[in-house]
Amino acid sequence: MEETLYDIEIHKKEDGFIGKLFSDADGIKEFHNEHLDLLLRDMTLDMQLALEEFQQRQAEISDQMGL
Repeated sequence: MEETLYDIEIHKKEDGFIGKLFSDADGIKEFHNEHLDLLLRDMTLDMQLALEEFQQRQAEISDQMGL
């Protein structure tokens, strides 16, 4: 079964780039950077941290339930 975790939009502006992450868990997050590679780095890091936090919460719940 496939599930969409994030929808991503990236827009070019005169002074740089704007990236938007859309997720059911975190809502909408907006990122700004003059450089596309740095914008992508920031967005990727944010997604990694959010997914690690989710996994940690799932593990804690499993431990509490004795699974």
